Amino acid sequence: MAAKTVQALLDDIRLLGDEQYTLVECVRALVKKTIPSVQEQVKYGGILFTSDVQFCGVFAYMQHVSVEFGSGAKIADTLGHLEGSGKGRRHIKLHCAKDIKDKALAHYLPLALQAARDKG
Repeated sequence: MAAKTVQALLDDIRLLGDEQYTLVECVRALVKKTIPSVQEQVKYGGILFTSDVQFCGVFAYMQHVSVEFGSGAKIADTLGHLEGSGKGRRHIKLHCAKDIKDKALAHYLPLALQAARDKG
């Protein structure tokens, strides 16, 4: 079975609703602006971002969009926006476009990349 393309996933997300689609597109744009060398891959039902290491992903749900950080537990969360209490992962839930700024997503992206690089 062929891997799903980013565009095919975006088409599916659009079916969830305009808010989720817009949020995912805003997150993608912010990631690309913040980490210019980023590459995207569809996996686990979302879009994963890699820049020499996989550092985060965006996933659309009925009620929100989640930005997941695989090594998020290593991030010093001085702003207090990371959710989750597992051994490694943390996430930020976005309910509207304003949350991207209010929850300082741009602040967390380079921290997530560094945490993923420091995984060793």
